Order: sequence, then structure tokens, then C-alpha cells
Amino acid sequence: MPTNASAHGATMEPGSRTFHCYNQLVESGHQTPSNPACAAAVAEDGATGLYNWFAVLDSNGGGKTTGYIADGTLCSGGNRGPYDFSAYNAPRADWPKTHLTSGSNIQIKHSNWAHHPGRFDVYLTKPGFSPTKSLGWGDLELIQSVTNPPQAGGAGSNGGHYYWDLQLPQRSGQHIMYIHWIRSDSQENFYSCSDVVFDGGNGQVTG
Repeated sequence: MPTNASAHGATMEPGSRTFHCYNQLVESGHQTPSNPACAAAVAEDGATGLYNWFAVLDSNGGGKTTGYIADGTLCSGGNRGPYDFSAYNAPRADWPKTHLTSGSNIQIKHSNWAHHPGRFDVYLTKPGFSPTKSLGWGDLELIQSVTNPPQAGGAGSNGGHYYWDLQLPQRSGQHIMYIHWIRSDSQENFYSCSDVVFDGGNGQVTG
């Protein structure tokens, strides 16, 4: 098994694409996740990135967004990290998805594989977004910013995480929640795309 990176994080609830695909890889016991989108990503990028599912990063991100991370590459953080996550930008409707209820309160859990102070910017795609459309900054609405949220569990473990509450806006259908973690002690930034569907669900995962 490839060696894990030393520090990083990705969204665990609602789970990011890399988090869900890694879990499927582990559950299957071999290198091909059961989900077709995850399987296609592994076929394109290999499995090494999935063993470092928390390492979608840019060491020089510095909080930059539009004009720095190109449209169509948001889920991989602009393809500037140590691992190849470019396949996770694929505009598909069949990524593993979390079922949510529009307007409800949920708790976000974001891996704290290593502790870093900083801000989490939470975006959600705007009404009418199609999951088969390539994700661009113009598709996103900033719905929350949280600085230095509390943590549960230890760093360096799959279960350790930051957590905070979020009231969801009104949405229907399938969307992408995008979380940009901006460290305040370095220029390193982390990025997560989580596929969600607003259908009255309470956090169930399908796909």
C-alpha cells in the first residue's frame, strides 16, 4: 500500500469524491471500486491518490480562487498537488452521493489528518446546476465561512475530523458542495467536492 502523506484533509460528511471512492476501494478488497465513476477515476489516475484521499492540495494555494484555479479543475484543486486527482473533475451524475433535505441543518465533518489553523469556505452549486456540467467558479455560491472549528478524534487517523453546523439553503435535485480549506499558517490549501442530492434525505449515501 502506498505511504500516506503526512498532513492534509478532505470532507468526510457529506463525503468527498476521494473519500467515498477510497472507502469503496477498501471495501472491495481490490483496486476497482464498485461505483462506475470511482472505477473510471482509478483507471485514469491510478489508486495511489485514493490512499491519500485527504491530499487534494496546492502548497501555494494562498486562498486564491477565480483566475488561479481554472474552471473544470476545481475538484482537483487546479492539478497542482503531489498526486493526480484530475479524473475527479469529471462531470458525471453517478458519483457516490449524500442525500439531504433542503433548508435543514447538518453537521460538516472534515478530516484533520493534521492540525492546521485556518478558514473553511463552503460553497454550493446554484439552483439549476446540472451534475453533467463541468464545475466552474460561476456555478458556485459561497454559503458559509468558518474559522478554526472544533475537532474530534486524533490527527493522523481516518476518524479524526473538524466539525461545525451548517444550515443548508433551498435547493432541489443534485448538486456539488465545494469546501476550500485555507490555512492561516502557510500558503497550503485543500479542496473537496462532495456530491449531494436534495430529496428529503438525512445523510444517507448511495452509489
